[in-house]
Amino acid sequence: MTEIDLSAPSEIHLIGAGGAGMNAIGAVLCEMGHHVTGSDIRESAGVTRLRALGAKITIGHSSANVTASQLVARSTAISDDNEEVLEARLVGVNVLSRADILTAICELKVTIAVAGTHGKTTTSSMLSLALVSAGLRPSFIVGGDLNEIGSGSVWDRNGDLFVVEADESDGTFTQLGAHGVVITNIECDHLDYYGSMEAINDAFEYFACAAKGPKIICIDDVGASLLAKRLEECTTYGEHSDSDYRITDVKLSRYSSTFSIFKQGELLGDCQLPVPGLHNILNATAAVAAGVELGAKPEKIISALANFAGVARRFEFRGESDGVTFVDDYAHLPTEVEAALAAARAGNWDRVVAVFQPHRYSRTAELSNEFRHSFRDADHLVLTDVYGAGEEPQPGITSDLILQAVLTEYPRASVEYIPQRAALKTYLKKYLKSGDLCLTMGAGDLTLLPDEIQHRVG
Repeated sequence: MTEIDLSAPSEIHLIGAGGAGMNAIGAVLCEMGHHVTGSDIRESAGVTRLRALGAKITIGHSSANVTASQLVARSTAISDDNEEVLEARLVGVNVLSRADILTAICELKVTIAVAGTHGKTTTSSMLSLALVSAGLRPSFIVGGDLNEIGSGSVWDRNGDLFVVEADESDGTFTQLGAHGVVITNIECDHLDYYGSMEAINDAFEYFACAAKGPKIICIDDVGASLLAKRLEECTTYGEHSDSDYRITDVKLSRYSSTFSIFKQGELLGDCQLPVPGLHNILNATAAVAAGVELGAKPEKIISALANFAGVARRFEFRGESDGVTFVDDYAHLPTEVEAALAAARAGNWDRVVAVFQPHRYSRTAELSNEFRHSFRDADHLVLTDVYGAGEEPQPGITSDLILQAVLTEYPRASVEYIPQRAALKTYLKKYLKSGDLCLTMGAGDLTLLPDEIQHRVG
């Protein structure tokens, strides 16, 4: 990557500006004082947000959009043959990836990067809000919108810290040059890029070793604990008795959880977290550990966590109709699904009805058998068709692979496979009844389902 200096205002054009990843970066660039232009194929909330910050966003791609730009950055969805990419290269304008420009932003502050196969959005959100509460004035870019402020990014010119959610999917998280790191877990995913679990472990080890500041690692997770053992020095957290930051006295309920945190045997405080699930307790403890290691007072962090309203699509309450509660969650990996359903089971609903949409054909092919235990806490499972996320369908790769994995392990499981959306809505209308929790899970368009069917339930 060509070295990029973003310390002085410049002209920056973003291709794919409305997408979640580039949109957060665009907002930060605007707040930094850069003159931002951009393009996308359609109007969206992200486009509207950037325009409100002063960016000029054009709908549709055209070579004319980049002529005045000093830099062009593109989202991962933009291909090499995009006409704006071609024009930028023709006129000698530097074309950056999302990772390139994020790395350039990281160089301007003391960066704390939060990584892991899952949990990183919630953990980075909790850490950001905790540092705000502690008066440390962090900037941040996370992968979801924080419910407290309705945004996943903030740039504070008066603070030194920058919290960033580090995406491991294409290996670029290793280039961020973070001062400190948090690793929530390490599991098998993105084999289309890495090729093997060994390569995934190597990438996380490189990521951790490159940090000169605190290394916060969850030792309740098998993969992360193995990494912790390989490092010369790190700070650990979890329920495990060897944890530097240890969780005790866990109590789970429908919409909240309570627990205590000890640092090397000394009580830091009793935490009341207004979101459910042991996985969120682990995320909160990571935020406490990282915040304390960065100099924040524990009581300030614990107070902030007591007011944490969650992140969009993380066990997000979506309404109640005729006694049926609707919750939506981004869970799309086996352990994420298991954690979301464990949180649901702690809520004591009459029935937990899980509706799951697998994400990507490649991931379904790789991980279908890993889902065999993930739905144990559901009273009834409804599988719908795979959300391709831009991938072409693959012969024989359908949700039936997950269905067969579940039924092989649990022959008496209550499961339905309903590929089509219209039939799915009709089925749920008839099946759901008062006292049920309907938990939709997936990283695709299933998130729209609660709004589509609530008025039809009954």
